[in-house]
Amino acid sequence: MSQNRTLAGALRFVRGNNLIFALTDLLGNFARGLVLPYVSLYILALGGDTTQIGLVSSIGPLAGLLMFPIGGYVADRASRVKVVALGNLVSAALILMFIFAPSWEVLAIASLLQGFTVFLFPARSALIADSLPPGDRGRGFAAQNAISWGLSVFAPYIGGVVVEAQGPRAGLRGLFWAMLSLYALSALIQARFLKETTARSGNETRMALSDLRSVLREVYGGIPSMLRELPRSLKALAAVIVLSFVATAVATPFWVLYAMDHVGLSSSQWGLVLLAETILKSAMAVPAGMLVDRWGRAASLAAALLISLVSIPLFVFAPGLVAVLVIRLVLAIAFAIGIPSCSALMADLVPRDGRGRVMAALGQGGILIGMAGGVGGPGLGFVTILPLMIASLAGGYLYAWNPASPWFVAAIATGIAVLLIALYIRDPKQAEV
Repeated sequence: MSQNRTLAGALRFVRGNNLIFALTDLLGNFARGLVLPYVSLYILALGGDTTQIGLVSSIGPLAGLLMFPIGGYVADRASRVKVVALGNLVSAALILMFIFAPSWEVLAIASLLQGFTVFLFPARSALIADSLPPGDRGRGFAAQNAISWGLSVFAPYIGGVVVEAQGPRAGLRGLFWAMLSLYALSALIQARFLKETTARSGNETRMALSDLRSVLREVYGGIPSMLRELPRSLKALAAVIVLSFVATAVATPFWVLYAMDHVGLSSSQWGLVLLAETILKSAMAVPAGMLVDRWGRAASLAAALLISLVSIPLFVFAPGLVAVLVIRLVLAIAFAIGIPSCSALMADLVPRDGRGRVMAALGQGGILIGMAGGVGGPGLGFVTILPLMIASLAGGYLYAWNPASPWFVAAIATGIAVLLIALYIRDPKQAEV
């Protein structure tokens, strides 16, 4: 077996910018793993109910309707490194609002303001895609993910223990302090060590406030033509990504509530389930990336979604801890295959010079499967925002109406996504560099 096909061969792609992102994502994923699975409990502790959980989840992406197109424009014209570092510093500072929030309404405002920081994601996605060779993107994305998930293996269990010991209000505030510290450290590392991948490095286009009107006209005026010009496979992939966000958003805040209220798990038991799930995701990451490069992107993506299509609705029939554990482990396998297949397919289909704008619209290609806390990140693009908001808001009402219904809606959306892949998505004959 050649070096390119071995585990060591996959890990050799994690260098330069990809190594920096892997290490800073290691910190960020640990922080999110501590907090996001339990945010629903924090909302309840601050006076909210299940419909308001859906509202808080839905309002965050709203700012992305404005900021994603601007982020894509800036990513193709200015220093991507500066954009990424600035966005992460602002995101860290806004966590203070979550820490000191006296009510769920303040959480909703903080979530909306956090949404403005998504301007960093097109630049981040473009930097990563530029830094991986086309023929090895599956292994490259997977190896980067394997490193970035390392510490997060322990995070959900630690978070569950803290919440159980201190209660959701005090426990989550302490966990948010940890998140703020790790986000700030990540931003400083990125500002110091990331390198530009385009020839304009050091000679960025300067944009003054007086240019804002013309910039906005160019940004938004060019969206319809840009979307029309996308190839059929990329349009279909965009629809699949949207459906994956819908399937995730409608249920993600309620996994922990259903597990505790209807299955009978404690917060520490739920954390133990997520611990085992994250261990399997990490162990599967590089082998899954190697399979993606061997099987092909489209076939691997379809396989991942088929696995989740079977597993997600079974959760509402789980009789206890063991059944929940098995279901979440199967979803971990689907997630490990889905992430590198979709990310690699996106990078293969989008030309380098336009990656900022296209990835602002469609995201990096980080498809979401069975997430149990938090929706967003580099996979999010502005075409996904309205469906994501509607699904998040609907999830709260669906859960209040029938606690099992969000998972059946998620299964329907996933089934449509599988059909789209079978009909319209094929690997390109020549991948973009």
